[in-house]
Amino acid sequence: MTPRVTDVLAGAVGVLAQNLPGLDTAASKARLGLPDAKRVIVVLVDGLGHANLTARTGHAPYLRRRLANSPDPIRTVSPSTTAAAITGLGTGLFPGQTAMAGYSLRDPRTGEPFNLISWNTDLRAEDWQTRPTIAESLVEAGMELAVVQPAKFVGSGLTNAAWRGGRPVVGETLDDRVDGALAALTTTNLVYLYWGELDHTGHGKGWQSDQWIAELELLDGGLARLSRQAPADTLIIVTADHGMIDVEERIDIAAVPALAEGVDLVAGEERATQVYTKQADAVAGRWREYLGDRALVYTKEEWIASGLLGRVSDQTRSAIGDVVAFSHGRLGIGDSRFMSAGALSIIGLHGSLTDEEMNVPCLVEVTS
Repeated sequence: MTPRVTDVLAGAVGVLAQNLPGLDTAASKARLGLPDAKRVIVVLVDGLGHANLTARTGHAPYLRRRLANSPDPIRTVSPSTTAAAITGLGTGLFPGQTAMAGYSLRDPRTGEPFNLISWNTDLRAEDWQTRPTIAESLVEAGMELAVVQPAKFVGSGLTNAAWRGGRPVVGETLDDRVDGALAALTTTNLVYLYWGELDHTGHGKGWQSDQWIAELELLDGGLARLSRQAPADTLIIVTADHGMIDVEERIDIAAVPALAEGVDLVAGEERATQVYTKQADAVAGRWREYLGDRALVYTKEEWIASGLLGRVSDQTRSAIGDVVAFSHGRLGIGDSRFMSAGALSIIGLHGSLTDEEMNVPCLVEVTS
């Protein structure tokens, strides 16, 4: 089986020789080729695609050395987006099981969209993402996962979906988070550290910008310090939730009658556009004719049958779009009726099935 981001934390648990209900942690460890160690730090760098990193390794000496030893990428989940992938990392499950299948989705109770990052709904994350997290299962096994991230994420919907059961460790700057991860190793042998600033810069400035390079250099220095100061026999795994492309063409569904006809609601994101409609076959047909080879268009049933979501629960089936369009090339497909002008001006995008978005690094080091 292809190694996935869903294997990373599960594999880290396998390194510590711990089995968990419903997950084959030893198999995840083997798929990733993880070495044995006494303790593990998993670093998730939001937006650091394998292609993005390999194009800029001259600015990241620590990551370059790790990449030389781990040159092959792993695959993220689909849609290749933060909520889906981080929950996949935190549960070991694909989005079809967690219902975290996009940047935004329609709430089947209300018919209204909600954002799985900002969680702008009164719906409890525990009632939406009902599968146990790895952190919860570790608690049952008498172990603890320390979750290092900014204060604003503690108790958020996405955090509760992916990391409930973990012990929060707050760190605002990269130095704070490195210090927090190192301190956490004095009380537990498994730590997760999140860094999102690279993704934020990529969205706003593009991943090919000087600002993105500056963030990569900052990140590289922080990870090098983490490596230097971690105790001996610590396995450090650096991975990502998705890669990124810089958009060069945009289509506004609202301005194209062939795309707008029959559409009740648009959610998802511009690279994985989810359409809610009572006319799925007709809408999918019009979209295929208009977009041609610029996008892969599925009906909901075709999307489920493709296996991209993994095994699909009834809840996920009811929440995902009736039609989904995965953009090719540098195309973004949005809708000004449902998306803000700010959202439609983002430069760096992800969510689709291209290698640039789906391939992420899995870099490993055992400290000495």
